[in-house]
Amino acid sequence: MWPENVGILALEIIFPSQYVDQTELEEFDGASAGKYTIGLGQSKMGFCSDREDVNSLCMTVVQRLLERNNVDLKNIGRLEVGTETIIDKSKSVKSALMQLFGDNTDIEGIDTTNACYGGTAALFNSINWIESSSWDGRLALAVCADIAVYAKGSARPTGGAGAVAMLVGPNAPLVFERGLRSTFMQHAYDFYKPDLSSEYPTVDGKLSIQCYLSALDNCYQLYGRKFQQRHPEETTKGLDRFDAIIFHTPFCKLVQKSVGRLCFNDFLLTSEDKRAEKYPGFERFNQSTFENSYFDRDVEKSFMTTFSNVFEEKTKKSLFLANQVGNMYTPSVYSGLVSLLINEPTENLTNKRIGVFSYGSGLASTMYSIKITENLEALKKFTSKLDYVKPLLESREKVAPAEFTKLMEVREKNNHAAPYEPSGSTDVLFPGTYYLKNIDELHRRTYERKGNLIVTNGCH
Repeated sequence: MWPENVGILALEIIFPSQYVDQTELEEFDGASAGKYTIGLGQSKMGFCSDREDVNSLCMTVVQRLLERNNVDLKNIGRLEVGTETIIDKSKSVKSALMQLFGDNTDIEGIDTTNACYGGTAALFNSINWIESSSWDGRLALAVCADIAVYAKGSARPTGGAGAVAMLVGPNAPLVFERGLRSTFMQHAYDFYKPDLSSEYPTVDGKLSIQCYLSALDNCYQLYGRKFQQRHPEETTKGLDRFDAIIFHTPFCKLVQKSVGRLCFNDFLLTSEDKRAEKYPGFERFNQSTFENSYFDRDVEKSFMTTFSNVFEEKTKKSLFLANQVGNMYTPSVYSGLVSLLINEPTENLTNKRIGVFSYGSGLASTMYSIKITENLEALKKFTSKLDYVKPLLESREKVAPAEFTKLMEVREKNNHAAPYEPSGSTDVLFPGTYYLKNIDELHRRTYERKGNLIVTNGCH
C-alpha cells in the first residue's frame, strides 16, 4: 500500500541571534533613504559571526526539532541537507549531522546543491523515498540551511541566514498534493559561486530577476495544466485555486511584484472575449507577451497596484520572517511557510491549499501545492510547536552597522583558514545553539553546544 497523506509532520526554524537594522544600514552605506526598506522591502537582516557555519546551523535546527517533538532517533531512516554554503568539497553536511544520531547509523541521504533550490530537492527526495519501494516505515528529515553574505556594496542588504528542518512522513497535517509539481530548469549564469576561496557570489542582477520571473511564468502555467488534468471537475482558475501562495524570497519587494506577475499571467491566459469583462481598463496590454514584459514598468506597476488585494490576502503574511531576517537562501521559501502558519489563525487554515514557488539560480524551479488537514486539533498541535518563533525573534540583539561590517570582515579574512580559533562572542547566541569551537591544522571542525535548550509544549 502507498502511504497516504505524505507531508510535513513537524517544522523547526532557526535564525541568527544578531541583526542589523536596514534603515541604519542605509545611512551607514550612504544609500538613499528607503532604498533597502522600501525599495527592497526589508526591515532587519540576520547575520552570523565566525562562530557559526552551515554545519552548526544544521546541528542546531535538527537537534531542536528532535527535542521539541520527542523523536526517537531510531525512527529516522533518511536525512538529506539542501545547502549552497559549501565548507568542504567532499564531506557532506549530512555526515556532520550524524553526530546527533548515536547508534542509528542506518540513515540514507546526503547533500543536494543548486543555489536556493537545494532544500526543495531534499524535501522532494524525502517524500519520494517514503512513497517508494525503498521505504522501510521510518520517517525522513529534510534540512535546509545557508548563510547568505555579499561583498560590501549594493547587494549586501539582501543577505541573511537561517535553517529549517522538516520531519516528513505519512498522515501529515501538511500534505503534498500528488501529481501537482511543475518544474522549469535551464542553464543560466544569473547568480553563481565560481570562486571556491570566497563566500561571495557572482551576480548579474538584471538577468537574475528575468530568470526568476521567467521560471515563475513557466511553472505557474504548467501547474495550471496539470491541475486541470488532475481535477477536471474543479471550476476555479488561476490564482483562485490557491488560498495562499508563498515564494522564494531574495527580497520582499520581488515577491510583491511576483504576485502582480501571476495576475498578469491570468490576464494573458484569459480569452480575449472575456478579458474586457474581467479586466476592464487593461485593453492596452492585449498585445503584451510574457517575453517582452519582464522589465515593462507599466505592466509591473499596473498589475501590482490593481491587484494589491491579492497580495494582501494570499501572500503578505508569509513575508514576515523574510522581512525580519533577510534571504536565507534554501530555507527562504520554508520561512514563508512558517510565517504564514504563525500569522494566520489556525482555524482559518484547515483544508486550505497553499501554492509554493521555489527558485534557485542557475537555474532550477518548481511550483507545487500543499493541502492542509481538515483536522483542527491536529493542526493546532502542529502550529503550537511554532509558538517560540516570535518571542525568539524579539529576543535578538541589534548590532550597529559599523560593528556588523567588522564582523563581516572577520568572516571574509578567515574564510577557509586553518588552524583557526573563532573570535565571535558565544554570549550572544541563543541557548541550545551549536557553535564552532575551533578548526585544527587539518581543517577538522569541532563544535560545542551553548546551554541545553529545555523544550516544553513548543516553548523554551
